[in-house]
Amino acid sequence: MIDVWGADRVGVRLSASGTFNDMKDSDPIETFGYAVRELDRLGIVYVHLVEGGEAEARHGGTVVPTERLRPLFRRTLIVNGGYDRDRGEIAVRDGRADLVSFGRLFLANPDLPHRLKDGASLNAPDPDTFYGGGIKGYTDYPALPVEAHS
Repeated sequence: MIDVWGADRVGVRLSASGTFNDMKDSDPIETFGYAVRELDRLGIVYVHLVEGGEAEARHGGTVVPTERLRPLFRRTLIVNGGYDRDRGEIAVRDGRADLVSFGRLFLANPDLPHRLKDGASLNAPDPDTFYGGGIKGYTDYPALPVEAHS
């Protein structure tokens, strides 16, 4: 991809702590540390880390702290994993990440950037509707009225 598009147009998303379908690495800190160092060496524009949490630990995974991988990548590091506004601001302020991505909160809040900016209340995500194949849970969460955005 780098040969075709250039490193400045290539990013990689990694789930070092992932346990989906019983997949896990026997030494994720070593494996993903190596991967991140090599991605840094290749000069790609960003690494997007899906952080592990309680669910991964419950399923036998090793939670790999972002702090272990952050020093290995010198360009843009994006984190994801249950972030809200406050946790996201702390991650960026403390230098653990350059950007924060929001998945579930975006599903439930089609106007999430405005809500975060304005400190507005958030719709609660309904995990029972995630990836269900229908429109419920994707297009039926209410947005704030446009005039509510400052």
